[in-house]
Amino acid sequence: MDTQKKQRVLSAIQPTSIPTLGNYIGALRNWKDMSDDFDCAYAVADLHAITVRQDPKLLKQQTMQMFAILLAIGLDPEKNVVFVQSHVNTHAQLAWLLNCYTQFGEASRMTQFKEKSQKHADNINVGLFTYPVLMAADILLYQAHYVPIGADQKQHLEIARDIAERFNGLYGPVFTLPEPFIGKVGARVMSLQDPTKKMSKSDANPKASISILDTPDTIVKKLKSAVTDSEAVVRYAEGKDGINNLMSIYSACSDKGFEEIEDEFSGKGYGDFKLAVAEAVVEALRPLQAEYARLMEDKAYLKQCAEIGAEKALRISGRTLEKCMKKIGFWL
Repeated sequence: MDTQKKQRVLSAIQPTSIPTLGNYIGALRNWKDMSDDFDCAYAVADLHAITVRQDPKLLKQQTMQMFAILLAIGLDPEKNVVFVQSHVNTHAQLAWLLNCYTQFGEASRMTQFKEKSQKHADNINVGLFTYPVLMAADILLYQAHYVPIGADQKQHLEIARDIAERFNGLYGPVFTLPEPFIGKVGARVMSLQDPTKKMSKSDANPKASISILDTPDTIVKKLKSAVTDSEAVVRYAEGKDGINNLMSIYSACSDKGFEEIEDEFSGKGYGDFKLAVAEAVVEALRPLQAEYARLMEDKAYLKQCAEIGAEKALRISGRTLEKCMKKIGFWL
């Protein structure tokens, strides 16, 4: 298929922490598959990260690590546009323009702003308030047809559409109206210590989540301590949240269905099951971890890929920004 005829997908991830197994199963590992059917742009969203105070050295290191992770999961920098957000100045430029086409009331209704304001009460900055407008700029710059989002990002996509519709209504068809991407649904991975909550790297309990860069020994230890129940029967059923979660993880990492898993562990205890889950996770992450380690040893190659990605991203997004500025009336 001609790349030019493919519809475009845009997705971004902040470099504030190493993704969890839940991030990988639920989203990241599907990004590579999407590039077969779509024209894909993937960004490390470091501009978004500074709404919360960051350690400068750590931010720089984590940005490079996240870029390496995107390549390590199989995103071909020749086939996709893989870039670091701050390397492409059109994002900040369009964000300012769109700020002037966003109503204060609609921005103030964003639930994430309210939640983060409570969490970071000592630093309720303007960037935190206008965060959704920068996200709208990220999407609209690339004329993205689809954006893979979680439930917590639905409001942000809606405001991006509202801003685009407002601008198009004033100046004609400048922006593509993005739609949520509904693709292959990955397993929803829950906390290993409280399986009623989604797995999160920000969890205060280090045993609750698995990082995609955790060592095999660490993965085994975390899964051995995962919460289960007293029934000691491996089956998927209501009220067995811990086992249901482990079965979902095992299924996602082994491509086995729930019935097959139940048959495999019929008459066996949770100890055997947890070990099998751990081994499946270790094997699923092994190629990613090996490629990540190789990339981190070749900083020159990483820098080269980032530069190539930024050039591609600027070429695409620059056309949109120029068109937008001309419509508004800037002297270019």
